[in-house]
Amino acid sequence: MKRIFCFFALCAAAFAASAAPKDAMPKHALPALIPSPQRIEITGPYKMPLLNVKVKIDTTLDLPAEGYVLETYKKGVRITARDERGTVWARQTLRQLTDERGLVPSVRIVDWPAFEWRGFMHDTGRNFISVEELKKHIDLLSQYKINLFHWHLTDYPAWRIESRAFPQLNDPIYQRPGRDQGKFYTYGEIRDVIAYARKKGILVIPEIDMPGHSTYFNSAFGFGMADPRGMKVLEEALDEFFEEIPVSDAPYIHIGSDEVRIPNPKEFMHWADSVVVANGRIPMVWDPGLPAASRGTIRQVWSEAPGYVANHTEGRGPFVDSYMGYLNNYDPISFTPRMLLHNPCDRAEGDSVAIGGILCLWNDTKAPGSEGIVRNSGAWSGLLPFAERFWRGGLTPEGAPENPNLFPNPESPAGRALIEFEERMLAHKNGQLRDEPFCWWPNASLEWRVSEPVPFGTGTSDLAWHTLYGGAIDVDAMIATLRLPRPDSGEVWAETILTVPHDTVILAQVGFEAPSRSNRISPGIGRQGEWEAGSGLWVNGVAVEPPVWNEPGAYAFHFNTWAKPEEELPYTDEQLFWTRQPSEIPLRAGRNVIRICSKKVFPGQHWIFAFIPR
Repeated sequence: MKRIFCFFALCAAAFAASAAPKDAMPKHALPALIPSPQRIEITGPYKMPLLNVKVKIDTTLDLPAEGYVLETYKKGVRITARDERGTVWARQTLRQLTDERGLVPSVRIVDWPAFEWRGFMHDTGRNFISVEELKKHIDLLSQYKINLFHWHLTDYPAWRIESRAFPQLNDPIYQRPGRDQGKFYTYGEIRDVIAYARKKGILVIPEIDMPGHSTYFNSAFGFGMADPRGMKVLEEALDEFFEEIPVSDAPYIHIGSDEVRIPNPKEFMHWADSVVVANGRIPMVWDPGLPAASRGTIRQVWSEAPGYVANHTEGRGPFVDSYMGYLNNYDPISFTPRMLLHNPCDRAEGDSVAIGGILCLWNDTKAPGSEGIVRNSGAWSGLLPFAERFWRGGLTPEGAPENPNLFPNPESPAGRALIEFEERMLAHKNGQLRDEPFCWWPNASLEWRVSEPVPFGTGTSDLAWHTLYGGAIDVDAMIATLRLPRPDSGEVWAETILTVPHDTVILAQVGFEAPSRSNRISPGIGRQGEWEAGSGLWVNGVAVEPPVWNEPGAYAFHFNTWAKPEEELPYTDEQLFWTRQPSEIPLRAGRNVIRICSKKVFPGQHWIFAFIPR
């Protein structure tokens, strides 16, 4: 089977037309809703003006918490919700139903979330984000029925919480140079963000990471958090926080506990847990991490190891799924299918143990501003499939690849689900998210012949070929799936066919690596006149030249940059294939052969190539 990718198909055409009142409305003209409601029924053939919205809370409504019923009529809209949050989500659905002319279709929607917790985490400890920007992000989270904002307030560079008891925690001289030194949130600002989020249906979970991720603490006091003196400082600082931020504002407190070794782990965790509980809060911790003190502590699972949840759930209390992957570890193109086809909490729906998920955005490297954080890690293109999966629930469709970093066959149930979701996601990119950084384009229908790895210069004769799909091909994932030896270096060849009706020039995002915004391991920008790692791209046998690089050969790091000077170099647009300027691709009428040679030049390189028509 050879699948043809047509660039002139209007993927979102079904969502673009607006019918006038009293014009017939075909079923396919329903707006692109994300997340898709659990049940939706078209009750009439017309679109009508949005008038007279009546909202009612009925606690006896036979729906789970946050559930609602939304009905549109010729004379208005009726919303009946199980609780206050349900009214917020119903209004967000109504917002998506309303077209640019203020018209809504005739529908009856019965909707509820499959998982109780649907969260998003921002790391403001490493890179400070202003209150104004946080509120803007909260607005966007609420639009997609995200009900938790996990606020990571402290990390290696700084403690971002006002401290009256220990002003040195806010003193820039003890914080990492260049990382927004001296910036922190006053208690008034924290309460303001919490109150703002509550109006949007969102609960804030503050995180004070301890005893690790705390270089600033050692600098300020000369001892660590797990030291008896450190525990005393922490207890006083926590008591101040709890006094300023009441239980009603923050019933859950995340205490971190990961990526650290201390001589007294059980003692420390029992102490930290007891301080939180004594102040009427429920503690959260990272898992893997230091051992949680009690079964009531909520574990946030971040290990991506296969079977980790199955082997670490029984008898250990409630957990939250963050093991679908961190946004900063994947490119926005590969992350969409990875998230959409993820099986939340390894279940079809939540329960008292598997309570939901939190999508995490870690800003390890120094960021080029808050917009750069969102753009470089594809926050919003990752949020939409996350919102879909954790609201809708259900098991992963048949045909999902064994390795989540590969795309499904477009003709499988999983592939068809992905393509359908891409259509809705494109409508949102071009609609309510049109002013947001959104470096993603539909690509699930692309089909490639990809060779097995060979030594440099082998050529293309007598190669073993495999069929892969999507605009970003993770060669490492292909090698793992085929159970092939993982070479330290080498090359793969790939081909796809593009068919167009006439001679034209299209734009495409092209790249040959996807460095993590965490460890920064990378072969770097290509040398002038070369693609990254010396890779190549040809169209109908003619080489496509790379961009004229602003920093040729720069940012080649064959080691992780954590806590090293290189971590303080922000990503520039040309380092990431999804943020750089697109390449011009000349095509002739009919069939065009796109050929790629992707090279791996050192053992630690993440081997990937991308070709995404725009």
